[in-house]
Amino acid sequence: MTKVIWDQVGQRLYETGIDHGVLYIPNGAGVYDTGYAWNGLTAVTESPSGAESNKQYADNQVYVNILSLEQFGGTIKAFTYPPEFAQCDGTAMPQPGVAVGQQKRKSFGLCYRTRLGNDIDGSDYGYKLHLLYGALASPSEREFDTINDSPAPIEFSWAFETVPVNVGTVDSVAYKPTSLITITSVDVDSTVLSALEDLLYGTVGTDPSLPLPADVLGMFSGTITDVFPTAPSYNNSTHTLTIPSVTGVTYYVGTDPITSGTHAVTQDMVVTARANVGYRLQQPSVDEFFIDYS
Repeated sequence: MTKVIWDQVGQRLYETGIDHGVLYIPNGAGVYDTGYAWNGLTAVTESPSGAESNKQYADNQVYVNILSLEQFGGTIKAFTYPPEFAQCDGTAMPQPGVAVGQQKRKSFGLCYRTRLGNDIDGSDYGYKLHLLYGALASPSEREFDTINDSPAPIEFSWAFETVPVNVGTVDSVAYKPTSLITITSVDVDSTVLSALEDLLYGTVGTDPSLPLPADVLGMFSGTITDVFPTAPSYNNSTHTLTIPSVTGVTYYVGTDPITSGTHAVTQDMVVTARANVGYRLQQPSVDEFFIDYS
């Protein structure tokens, strides 16, 4: 044991700023396989709630103290938002430039980065990645003011609640479902962090995607295996499609998985390869295959 020492050089830490916002829209299978840059993101307020004390008494004393279920929500503020967020804000776009409000709201995922600073490197010391899952935005107020001698852009604001997604068991530890994972750059392996950012932000030929919590934890525990998706084969004379069998990869048509083997084709289609839990598509690799029926 050593004596506690306060404010040592390099240990005066602080957290500041927000940048690198990315919006993710889940497909019908709950996979966040498409991401969009969120420009103009000004603030994200994380507001956990619940976990309230519920004391039970017996024998004239506190017998047990049971905590209520913890929940997670917050507020997003921005000067603008990706067009794809309109569906998450209850807006349908039947034609370009035509918006219909009060429609069904779609859930979304979000990634954003906050800066870590210290007394030596300032705000370049490191950063945290915040990965948000299962969010649903609430209707929000918008105020439009006249332009005056101190003009300022409108700052939009959305309150959101979340539905936790499953984590499962990683390294023999069973985790409860969660809505938020935070990665601290100075505390993790830089190579794995870079691989995660390639998924979050995309690479040449690969769309941005938000890996599910089990996959994120698996990457940093060393249990993720790189796999290379084999292209399906198509016979245009018999109109049959052959889906290969690749360990760690599932093929989809739309949101429906398609089994390995031969299948009849009746129209043009796109087959998508996705990595299963515990696996990651090797980069670079092609994960979408267009099948031309003609």
